[in-house]
Amino acid sequence: MTDPLTSQERQLLLTIARSAITQAFDCPEPEELDLDRLPPALQECGASFVTLTIGGRLRGCIGTLQAYQPLAEDVRQHALAAAFEDFRFPPVRREEVPFLRIEISRLTPPQPLHYESPQDLLKLLRPGVDGVVMEHAGRRATFLPQVWEQIPDPVDFLDALCRKMGAPRRCWCDPGVKVSVYQVECFSEDCP
Repeated sequence: MTDPLTSQERQLLLTIARSAITQAFDCPEPEELDLDRLPPALQECGASFVTLTIGGRLRGCIGTLQAYQPLAEDVRQHALAAAFEDFRFPPVRREEVPFLRIEISRLTPPQPLHYESPQDLLKLLRPGVDGVVMEHAGRRATFLPQVWEQIPDPVDFLDALCRKMGAPRRCWCDPGVKVSVYQVECFSEDCP
């Protein structure tokens, strides 16, 4: 991630996300984005997560940790996936769309943390700033930095990330665990 997005670029991404979800009900094959008509920052490779909420409750969240396609396309695809493919929720229904609040997180590349002990790991984490990726025994899970708002204690945060990964809590104390951190530029629609 280079410079922060402008307010116009942020609004364009939010519009792309909402349009993709809305159009999916009438057109199963989404229209391709005309990237040449978008600002250069949205044409650059970028990694994003799109989070959908209704009334403050999670309704879907899908994204990627690695940039591999233009940011605008990444947001469009993850908006559709958050609405219709998040296995934790049934697909969004047409009547829910006006009540959806879309939040976009643009990620920096994950950076591995180097630490000697679980206590060292706890000292390296920056609650409210760092998104955390945990890898262990062929599994991987992440929490966006926004999750610190619900789980502010680092031990509880890492325990919950272990459970999300399908591992026992405190697996983060295992010497074979790899932890990386990233930061996000987060922006959202006003509440509907």
